[in-house]
Amino acid sequence: MYRSDFNYEVPLELIAQQPLDERSSSRLLVLGGADGDFQDRQFAELPELLRSGDLLVLNDTCVIPARLYGRKRTGGKVEILIERLTGTMSALAQVRASKSPRAGSELLLPADAVALVKRRSGEFFELNFDRDLEPYLSEFGEVPLPPYIDRASTSADVSRYQTIFARELGAVAAPTAGLHFDTALLTQLGEKGVDHAFITLHVGAGTFIPVRAKRIEDHRMHRERVAVTQNLCDRIEETHAAGGRVIAVGTTSVRALESAALGGRLAPFDAETDLFIYPGFQFQVVDAIVTNFHLPESSLLMLVSAFANREYVLAAYAHAIDERYRFFSYGDAMFLTRLGQST
Repeated sequence: MYRSDFNYEVPLELIAQQPLDERSSSRLLVLGGADGDFQDRQFAELPELLRSGDLLVLNDTCVIPARLYGRKRTGGKVEILIERLTGTMSALAQVRASKSPRAGSELLLPADAVALVKRRSGEFFELNFDRDLEPYLSEFGEVPLPPYIDRASTSADVSRYQTIFARELGAVAAPTAGLHFDTALLTQLGEKGVDHAFITLHVGAGTFIPVRAKRIEDHRMHRERVAVTQNLCDRIEETHAAGGRVIAVGTTSVRALESAALGGRLAPFDAETDLFIYPGFQFQVVDAIVTNFHLPESSLLMLVSAFANREYVLAAYAHAIDERYRFFSYGDAMFLTRLGQST
């Protein structure tokens, strides 16, 4: 298949620049069902689509304030976006500058901090800092909003570009499908008999790196850290045995669960994954997906197309554009089951 097979055009005015006042007040486009029609719903109506005995799997990663601004010793401005922390004083990062920094050069940061460029590693640079990064980022880092949000981050983004269940520090981008959940909605789902559990996948800046290969089979995914526990594996097995469904909240949850099942059955997994899911992939764990709308020609759109049929997904995107849904991180959501299966 070709990258261009996953192209579509979204009007710029539909790219959400701000979150809504209430998390669960977004819209929800429902795909699937026996007739293949689309349903225009509200996210707060999600409990009507789930059944007692279903299990929601949420990503509990926590976004770090991963963007820093500084300059080279020679004076040129630099912007650093941490991809991941590799130690208490080291990180893998994107570095934007008029000219890429050389190995051995130093980047000067706020509060007289210094980052030494150790070497280049593909799209990223290995950096060594002269102090502990977690407290430093907490004080001087900025929330790393995605590149399609055309504004500076604000104090409101500190809480809104973070799920209410974020607890494992390490992501540089939010698992955005989880942004729609608030305490009241999770309580309502629990009262209906829909339980929830957590995986951890630390979303890296690589999630925004476009697919550049003409043939998607030639694309190589970035690596992200995943943790799937034995307890979760047991709960998923019990859910399926009782006739319930595993509902993955976000493509990150899908990628984590299916990575943990690559050996032929679901098993605990605590490692990095570079799993690339595109049409033809055989899903072993996930029965339904809650997800946001994704960028054209992105690996995330390819994952969704693998789950629910490319032509059907692109038709749903066209419907969403016609109906003026809000797109991407702060936008609206979709609920997908397999075409031909009842919601």
